[in-house]
Amino acid sequence: MIHIRRKLLSPYHFLWALFSSVWYRFPARNMTVIGVTGTKGKSSVAEMLYTILMTAGHKTALAGTIRFCIGNESRPNLYKMTLPGRGFIQKFIYEALTKKCTYAVVEISSEAALQYRHLFLDLDALVFTNLQKEHIESHGSMENYFQAKFALGKALTHSMKRPRRIIANADDTRGSDFLALPVEMQIPFSFADTSDVHMDEKSVSFSYCGTRFALQLPGKFTILNALAAIKTAEAFGVPPETSAKALSELSHISGRVERVEAGQDFIAIVDYAHTPDSLSALYGAFPNQRKICVLGNTGGGRDTWKRPEMGKIADAACDVVILTNEDPYDEDPRDIIDAMAAGMGRAPQIIMDRREAIRAALRAARPGDAVLISGKGTDPFIMGPNGSKTPWSDAQVIREELERLHAEV
Repeated sequence: MIHIRRKLLSPYHFLWALFSSVWYRFPARNMTVIGVTGTKGKSSVAEMLYTILMTAGHKTALAGTIRFCIGNESRPNLYKMTLPGRGFIQKFIYEALTKKCTYAVVEISSEAALQYRHLFLDLDALVFTNLQKEHIESHGSMENYFQAKFALGKALTHSMKRPRRIIANADDTRGSDFLALPVEMQIPFSFADTSDVHMDEKSVSFSYCGTRFALQLPGKFTILNALAAIKTAEAFGVPPETSAKALSELSHISGRVERVEAGQDFIAIVDYAHTPDSLSALYGAFPNQRKICVLGNTGGGRDTWKRPEMGKIADAACDVVILTNEDPYDEDPRDIIDAMAAGMGRAPQIIMDRREAIRAALRAARPGDAVLISGKGTDPFIMGPNGSKTPWSDAQVIREELERLHAEV
């Protein structure tokens, strides 16, 4: 049913892309446009690349899952979609162009590609981060999901810009497909490009091409995301030294391993991790801490396969597991939680009210622990039945509950 509906709507989406491009006089042709795609890491790479380009003196626009920026102007993305439709991106690039931006970094999802939102972006470059199992029920198969992503690579080959650049993760099994695209510059990035790597629960540091990089973000995935941004910037003439300066000053990325500090003696983290691979990566970034993990399963009615897998991963990695509500849409939220619990070898705590679940996790924390709240990141709403949505911020709720906890002491 999903695929029939999508085919029926294809002309509608294509016409929106075409007419909005004509209406705004193809603004992307007059700007350097860099697309970022992949299952995980898109937002982090886009944010890092935006920061680097701005530090290098290029007025840059950013359109991504977290926010929209034109130069130093920033507003949150409240659409609950990476790249909104109905001509949004053409209008956005036109506005950026009128405000003298010379670069645009655009995060592009597979759903956006299926709805032709990437057309007429006239890409100068495309960054591919990775391909992991996600959106399988929506796309019909893993191969269909890949082809939706790869459509962005094909769009790059059709761009009139020169030179065209593909920057792709050589450590990913699908990276070679992107690096084989017939464009002028094929640029792989790999963990093997780094040396003298140091990682702890607060930061990573590494050397690349004789330059030392230090970021205030944890995890091996941070290094790969940084490499993607560094090599992309390098392809546009930004030296590694400038990228190192920019990334050293990037204190956090909202909703991406975001540390919430309110004077507590333990770590409190908000992260978007909502797939098995990303959840494993998040937990792996805190190997030496007792972990209290709060999670649900984003997307009622879809990707049901991953529910027991998420429960299994949390069961193996976390000392305390609290399952809670996330985005049930029209599905019974308790059914979602029960499916997650089925993958666990022990009985988890189940607290359906998300605030109560976060409160319980914070109260259970001991000095030095890591409280890891995953699944929402910067998502601004909890999505319920019949299109209902409740305004939400995991980070804000953590701050409020920590303040309450401190007031009780």
